[in-house]
Amino acid sequence: MRHAFAVRIGPIGFRIGSDWRSPIAQLETLYRDYPRPNDGVPDFTVRLFARRPWRRLIRPSVEIGGDYMLPEAAPLPLRQGLLAAEMAMNLQMALGARRYLLLHASAVERDGRALLMTGISGAGKSTLATLLAAKGWRFMGDEFALLDPATGLVHAFPRLISLKNEAIAAAEAAWPDARMGPLMPATPKGDIRHMVPDAGAIAAMDVPARPALLVFPRYGFEAETRPVPPAEAFVRMTQASTNYVALGEAGFRALTGLIAGVPSVAVDYPDGASAIEQVEALWAAL
Repeated sequence: MRHAFAVRIGPIGFRIGSDWRSPIAQLETLYRDYPRPNDGVPDFTVRLFARRPWRRLIRPSVEIGGDYMLPEAAPLPLRQGLLAAEMAMNLQMALGARRYLLLHASAVERDGRALLMTGISGAGKSTLATLLAAKGWRFMGDEFALLDPATGLVHAFPRLISLKNEAIAAAEAAWPDARMGPLMPATPKGDIRHMVPDAGAIAAMDVPARPALLVFPRYGFEAETRPVPPAEAFVRMTQASTNYVALGEAGFRALTGLIAGVPSVAVDYPDGASAIEQVEALWAAL
């Protein structure tokens, strides 16, 4: 590829190649405090390319590729090149990762213990992780939590935080000095802006944590919490894992160990302040 950049996020290294300079320049700026892949060898390769040569210049259209591809994936305009790069990195993880059980969840840590939050798109897990980090929790990730089948520990994946729509203003208010990527309006998921995790999250990204609480948040409802039975939590988490089936017995053992070892709670909340209060109360009761 004409332009390239390499980065390590938690234990996973990436090499991103692009037909255009602009997405690589944005990645270099936003990931400038991150290390490079261990020994210079990435785990995954990402490609941002033009399917036809003229698409590099005329209405530039970014196709997503790499070690793993979804041929039916629609291209994105070049102004959303950063989003394309982040989506491509997530795609490589979702389709190719085998070292860890991938949980589509946000994760924060306090005192060596991890709080995992998972739910459907719009549930607010990224926003909650960002707001909790502003209250002193360590941010571990908002896309994937990496559960080690051998140890039961959660490893961090603190990539750029993907903020959507009204969550952008909430994060900017909580983190007024945070470094932000460009605002990308009218993407397939609405307005998106990426935020760089705080320095503490990046510095400690190689430090795993023991899971202590599993939360299923739901935004836009009156404040309420209820315990989630283990069978329901297990089914929800199989749906929230992108490689549970691929890992086979190791994935089953990792997930059943997680469900058996930590309480699972559904949290409905009307706003961020209420959610933080509910989560803190649950955490204090552990």
